[in-house]
Amino acid sequence: MRREGNMTANHSNTKIRKFILDRFPLARKHQLKDSDALLESGILDSLSILDLVQFIEREFLIVVMDEELVSENFQTIDRIAAFVESKVPSKGGRLT
Repeated sequence: MRREGNMTANHSNTKIRKFILDRFPLARKHQLKDSDALLESGILDSLSILDLVQFIEREFLIVVMDEELVSENFQTIDRIAAFVESKVPSKGGRLT
């Protein structure tokens, strides 16, 4: 089952990376890795985080609470994907 979770996380990483590359020009100038520091490098700032949150909520059908808008959740693509995966209902679950 762990393998399935990794495949889902990789899928999330791919979608998140594509959004960041498409939306933020500075990301295209770097050879962006999933472990790169997005905030410290200036790729993301407070306004771009809000754009990213809107994308995440729409794409993954989750709600990001105000208290979850902390830098730890948005440091890297890997961290963002892990955060998203922690919020996505299990395969059999439904959002209410």
